Amino acid sequence: MVRTLDIVGEKWALLIVRDALRGRTRFSEFRESLGAPTDILAARLASLVESGILEKRSYREAGSRERASYHLTEAGQGLRVVIAAMLEWNDRFDPAPTGPGSMVVDPSDGTALHLAFRGDDDRVVAPDEVAIVPGSGGTWSLAVAEPTAGR
Repeated sequence: MVRTLDIVGEKWALLIVRDALRGRTRFSEFRESLGAPTDILAARLASLVESGILEKRSYREAGSRERASYHLTEAGQGLRVVIAAMLEWNDRFDPAPTGPGSMVVDPSDGTALHLAFRGDDDRVVAPDEVAIVPGSGGTWSLAVAEPTAGR
């Protein structure tokens, strides 16, 4: 998790990814949508390119200088499920009074979609029945601190 947060754990980075998932690719589109300061936006876009989340491509409109557009890589597209999980969490635990700012839908018919945990056997497991345990590369300990006497 720490490695992921090092890449996208900053507010502007996640909002850029969200906007890229919505189809935005140009600096001006991100700036207009997010209202981020230009220097911060440029730094976050560069960081996301360096991290392999976005790919920078050159384009030139007739009569204009060459500019860059930003496109999600496979790794960037993989963050779709992370953004969707955050949207679901927000709608459940901290909903906006005016309704959702973003929705996850089936693009073919607009039907709302929801994330689910599925086992290898396609069995759906409820979120409150899911355990998060150490993996083979994990560094965390299952040791529980002993209570301190007298407290």
